[in-house]
Amino acid sequence: MTVRGLPMAVPAPGLPTRVRIHEVGARDGLQNEKRTVPTAVKAEFVHRLAEAGLTTIEATSFVHPKWVPQLADAEQLFPLLSGLPVELPVLVPNERGLDRALALGARRVAVFASATESFAKANLNRTVDESLAMFHPVVERAKADGVHVRGYLSMCFGDPWEGAVPVPQVVRVCRALIDMGCDELSLGDTIGVATPGHVEELLTALGEEGIPVSALGVHFHDTYGQALANTLAALRHGVTTVDASAGGLGGCPFAKSATGNLATEDLVWMLTGLGIDTGVDLGRLVATSVWMAGRLGRPSPSRTVRALSHEDAEGQEGREAHKEQ
Repeated sequence: MTVRGLPMAVPAPGLPTRVRIHEVGARDGLQNEKRTVPTAVKAEFVHRLAEAGLTTIEATSFVHPKWVPQLADAEQLFPLLSGLPVELPVLVPNERGLDRALALGARRVAVFASATESFAKANLNRTVDESLAMFHPVVERAKADGVHVRGYLSMCFGDPWEGAVPVPQVVRVCRALIDMGCDELSLGDTIGVATPGHVEELLTALGEEGIPVSALGVHFHDTYGQALANTLAALRHGVTTVDASAGGLGGCPFAKSATGNLATEDLVWMLTGLGIDTGVDLGRLVATSVWMAGRLGRPSPSRTVRALSHEDAEGQEGREAHKEQ
């Protein structure tokens, strides 16, 4: 499922030589599915992603099953992933979630905050400041135990209820998450409304606040077809961690206008063409997303998956026709 010699690697000046992909398909991708995916399928999905070369694979969420029933099997799933030579971050909403994660040996956790009051209320039933207060003991305890903590920040570029989100408002919450001890931040364009100039402005403002670009990752949705352009803007600014979802799976159950995540395959195709190393085997990754699409009963929305799986299907038809002759 690859095209020989393509994409041709043509490095561009001012870009990193390597990017770490934070794969979110198994968590963010599957949490929005209408039908619950069997635990064994989730486990095989993560194993296949690891075999494709992804080294950071977000495994699940220790949120109360009432809120995200698709991930209610976290206790059953996580032990099935033990032994994989990859990082397996998990989401924890509060101290109870942290207890559950630590009991299973999780060494990377994430909290998820909002830059806007409307989404904080919809997602956490708290104000922004109340949610930060809830996260503080979670982060403090995790750090005391030597656990790596990621802070997700939703609605960094726009909110379906509030519209445009002022950059200083986003910077304030980022500063709070860093000050409480988060090792890295993921800047989320939850409804996919960001454009490259906006991305550059936010990253510049965070740098002026003293937050190092090495502590930042970006998480773009492709609602308006801007995810790759926004990623490139972030790379030019020095960001080297990019969130993506195999096959473009995902959305957000608490923001109905949020469509799929940036597809990992589309990201890898662009990075390969820029001569940027990811360590990912694109052929294996495409095969994994085709496999998962079959389990979900619908085609992958990733353009790269569709293009390469179509090439593979046409090649197979040609080989079969040649045998018949």
